Amino acid sequence: MVRFEMEVVKVQNLENGKWKFRSKKTIEFDDEIYDAIAVCNGHYTEPCIAEIPSINLWPGKQMHSHNFRIPESFRDQVAILIGSSSSAVDICRDLAAVAKEVHVASRSVADETYTKQHGYDNLWLHSMIDSDCKGGTVVFRNGKVVLADVIMHCTGYKYHFPFLDTNGIVTVDDNHLGPLYNHVFLPALGPCLSFIGIPWKVVPFPLFEIQSKWIAGVLSGRITRQSQKEMMKDIKAFYSILEASGIPKRYTHCMGESQFEYNNWLAAECGCQGTEKWRKQMYAAASENRRLKPDTYRDEWEDHHLVLAAHEDFIKFTSISNS
Repeated sequence: MVRFEMEVVKVQNLENGKWKFRSKKTIEFDDEIYDAIAVCNGHYTEPCIAEIPSINLWPGKQMHSHNFRIPESFRDQVAILIGSSSSAVDICRDLAAVAKEVHVASRSVADETYTKQHGYDNLWLHSMIDSDCKGGTVVFRNGKVVLADVIMHCTGYKYHFPFLDTNGIVTVDDNHLGPLYNHVFLPALGPCLSFIGIPWKVVPFPLFEIQSKWIAGVLSGRITRQSQKEMMKDIKAFYSILEASGIPKRYTHCMGESQFEYNNWLAAECGCQGTEKWRKQMYAAASENRRLKPDTYRDEWEDHHLVLAAHEDFIKFTSISNS
């Protein structure tokens, strides 16, 4: 059953292991009791804002890329974008068509970086902002000073569960949600609380689907779940690998290429097919195309052979379902 226009107000873990689910459609609250809860609220609504000393005192306009709609409102303005990932790559090019100047600040480049972007006369890549000054100017680590009209934070999002009450068992620290076994289950709460869609830098919907199958299998008893002790051992080992590799805590759920190994592990648990070869190749081709052709990657691609392979796969599944 799907309920529309329903706000989840509170999900509370009870002493008997069940869950109290409070929702609201108008002004009245509705309380229900459930055996299990799957949290699937996504993580692309609560903005993450760059932590730069005294930036809150900067007198100009600040916004997050979440609220960007059209470039026209930036016409003839000087805009600074903080961040250099997907949102910033796309938005800076949209803005360059109408803005006076666009400056992209990245923490992923050397401090001396100051590069005019190929094909543009008004788009520059900088190192990160060092400080902001009075009068609307911004100072970058490369020493450049820009008088700007607007700063846009293209800095991603936070995991946010304002409705979830687990008596402190579930925590979010530096955008790391835990402790989660394979990004899904809380060892201390058994299978009755799970999360779908926490990993990022992934092909989302195939991952959501295989996670859902795993959760359904565990809840039905068809799939045997590890003990709490075994899950915590695996979690600590995973955290140790991240720490030893120098990976910041905020990248705990960042997957990229490792998503396919993860999906295949889940598929093996569920007894179903893992990631198709063409899907992995298509992901790699799309990523490379986007890197090489940031202006035209949506319209120009050379993966027709992979599309054909996918089509042939789909025909097989269609034939099976119709037989």
